[in-house]
Amino acid sequence: MTDGKRLAVVGAGAVGGSVVDLAAEYGHTVVAFADSSSAAVAGDGAGIDAAAALDRKAEEGSVGDDDPDAVLEADYDVLVEATPTTLDDAEPGFSHVQAALERDRHVVLANKGPVAERYADVRELERQSAGEVRFEATVGGAIPIVSTVEDLSPSHVTAARGVLNGTANFILSRMAAEGIDYEHVLAEAQDLGVAEADPTFDVEGTDAALKCVILANVLSEGEREFTLADADVEGITNVPGSALELAAEDGRTIRLVGEATRDGIRVGPRLVPQNAALAVTGTRNIVQLETEHAGQLNLSGRGAGGPETASAVLGDVGRLG
Repeated sequence: MTDGKRLAVVGAGAVGGSVVDLAAEYGHTVVAFADSSSAAVAGDGAGIDAAAALDRKAEEGSVGDDDPDAVLEADYDVLVEATPTTLDDAEPGFSHVQAALERDRHVVLANKGPVAERYADVRELERQSAGEVRFEATVGGAIPIVSTVEDLSPSHVTAARGVLNGTANFILSRMAAEGIDYEHVLAEAQDLGVAEADPTFDVEGTDAALKCVILANVLSEGEREFTLADADVEGITNVPGSALELAAEDGRTIRLVGEATRDGIRVGPRLVPQNAALAVTGTRNIVQLETEHAGQLNLSGRGAGGPETASAVLGDVGRLG
């Protein structure tokens, strides 16, 4: 077992908050914690009062009295980057990664942006640093997809495909089960908190595509860099209830399926047999890895959620030397 690490956590949403809440259970100490406008930074190396910071965030909207930039200057071993994913320049997440690596610190990402949009830049910074970058939590929440590819060796994995967005999958599952149209199911998903008030990222396929971009980058091992611009993406907003009814008559259903290979990324609604592994229901995710020597491997589980994704972050922390 690795020694406990001192963590600086940037981002106080569901994932960042859960990392702060669970870190001690994994043997680690949170020495700094920031949201977008405030921070709590321990001055004595003993760690912050995690419960107090989380309570203050819930009650007052801020985690502490320090400036957020102070977190990047704290005495930590691992920076956990859990700010919201942004596209194009992947800021401010990319700058946080850069600041940590330039100090020879490790980085664990829950934020997809840096490895989906600036993968080559991140890897170049990593090569120049004593720090390491890990990003299991960026693909499939609690499901150990990236680490499984690493264990198999990316050169022996020919493709990764699967259902990688719980919101879209919930909507398609409910449309098929209840025979109701997209707009009604979307409203239900929003009421249940499964879909965001603005669900565009999920229902238009962007979130699934970003995950596939990351997997394509891992499979390519630096030979080619992929970004979202390289992905062929279609969402579920134009899938009519009648299409699901027709599919059911033929023993099939429709799922938003993403595929990543060394040649490219495709995401879109696909017909799959109702009893197939890809026909997961509700908010579950699944990824199928096609391998040269181990056949097809199916990895399924909870693809989102604060504690679930935090478990992947903390698993990555444990893998660091």
